[in-house]
Amino acid sequence: MKHVFMEDVFYDSVTVGERGQVVIPAQARKDLGIKPGEKLIVLRAMGKMGIVLIHTKHMAHIFDKMTRHMDTIKKLLSQRS
Repeated sequence: MKHVFMEDVFYDSVTVGERGQVVIPAQARKDLGIKPGEKLIVLRAMGKMGIVLIHTKHMAHIFDKMTRHMDTIKKLLSQRS
């Protein structure tokens, strides 16, 4: 059941099985182009509130953006000290 206020991000709830497995909802797999056998990266999100799955094919793009903006990131981090 989709919630109107989160219809762009919320697909459904899932249950963690005994072996720690979850099933990604079919519509999410379809919308995100996730096919059987493909690899996803699992990241902790918002402290310990949840996890984020990122398709490995997007990791190079993420690292490229981070590398291109490294000077800006360093400046932002140094301002926090």
